[in-house]
Amino acid sequence: MTSPTLNGTAPTSASGLTGIAGRVIAPGDPDYDSARQAWNLAVDQRPPLVVQAAGPADVAATVRYAAATGLRVAPQGTGHNAAPLGDLAGTILLRTELMRQVSIDPAALTVRVGAGALWGQVTSALAPHGLAALAGSSDDVGVVGYTLGGGYSWLSRRHGLAISKVTAAELVTADGSFHRVDAVTEPELFWAVRGGGANIGIVTALEFGVLPLPRVYAGSLFFPMERAREVLTAYARWSATADDGATTCVRLLRVPPLPDVPEPLRGRAFAVIDGAIDAPAGQARALLAPLRALGPVLDTFDDMPTGALGAIHMDPATPVPGIGDGLILDELTDTAIEALLTIAGPAAHTALLTVDLRQLGGAVARSDPDGGAFDRLPGRFLALAVGIPMNPEVGVRLHAELAALRAALAPWSSERGYGNFRERSAPPAQFFAAGTLARLRAVADRWDPAELLQANHSLR
Repeated sequence: MTSPTLNGTAPTSASGLTGIAGRVIAPGDPDYDSARQAWNLAVDQRPPLVVQAAGPADVAATVRYAAATGLRVAPQGTGHNAAPLGDLAGTILLRTELMRQVSIDPAALTVRVGAGALWGQVTSALAPHGLAALAGSSDDVGVVGYTLGGGYSWLSRRHGLAISKVTAAELVTADGSFHRVDAVTEPELFWAVRGGGANIGIVTALEFGVLPLPRVYAGSLFFPMERAREVLTAYARWSATADDGATTCVRLLRVPPLPDVPEPLRGRAFAVIDGAIDAPAGQARALLAPLRALGPVLDTFDDMPTGALGAIHMDPATPVPGIGDGLILDELTDTAIEALLTIAGPAAHTALLTVDLRQLGGAVARSDPDGGAFDRLPGRFLALAVGIPMNPEVGVRLHAELAALRAALAPWSSERGYGNFRERSAPPAQFFAAGTLARLRAVADRWDPAELLQANHSLR
């Protein structure tokens, strides 16, 4: 294939993909490698074309071109959760990072974002208005992919999943047509895209509600890894009755010895409790008191701007290679804690950098009657384990350790899963109840009968 031009003008006729206002990049072009790169550097995406769409018209043109040439289209914002996409040999990678518009209506408590917007942009724009969104734990996670997959945030046990706040979506379907959908206009399409995501259409913009919440009590408690059993046991009991205002996480964390890591943490291992408490500072301190009484070596919990929540979990600020996977735990019994410690506790020789158990329940567990196809999570904890494959041997080891972790925790694991935390392909029945999945497939069959669109987690 002759390479398209790279300066924003129409590509050469050899590609057939003309009239793109953004950019079309092919193998052999100087920036093909950077254009195809996912956030997770361990995922090697090699599509025949990368389209950096400037707007809905580019998306529609790409979809029509793919249909005419027998290709598929995979939309991608940041490339988080890219591993389940699988082989892109016959798929155009449609990147949305040029579509990063953010518009706020403070009076209506609503936000409209383009498909490439990041949570850091949104939370920074909301902060001067004293507003907060149900944002991800990392500022550089894309808003659209995170939200359409559910959207678990540090405020979720009080306010639900981010997907439940969506009020409208703009999308291009597999026939190349543009739609703005909400509860009144094409309600079935609106229901399905909230959970079905790219199986249903390529979202170019989302509108969602936000909260008048300028400050929150949040931070981390660090304990030496040697106290992991004590911390996990105390946390399991505390979290069982904690107020819905608390959305927290306990994690077994091995901090890499990197120069940008603060000296007190660098190269050390900890049992960490972090998260946020949506309550006045006095009430929050009282709620946290039993965990503080354990005597952490570092305590950063304090009253803070809600817009600063993206920093407390210390997620990487730049793309890194990672191999990980997630599951939902229905219980965290003493026996389950022992199983977890065997894999990732103080005596374990593991390549896993972190094993997180994020607190579920509260509003997360309650279905929203006006919600979409995915608007609740069962269980007590959302687990995620990740390691960095520094070389192929470590990668093989990580896959084995993740399989061992899933097997060890199987007696307490839910049959359901959370797609945003599943870093490999999984049967769609793991994410949706049978009736919901059948309804979703009917919508997908109507709007994309040829399965032109390729999603991270396929319905079919």
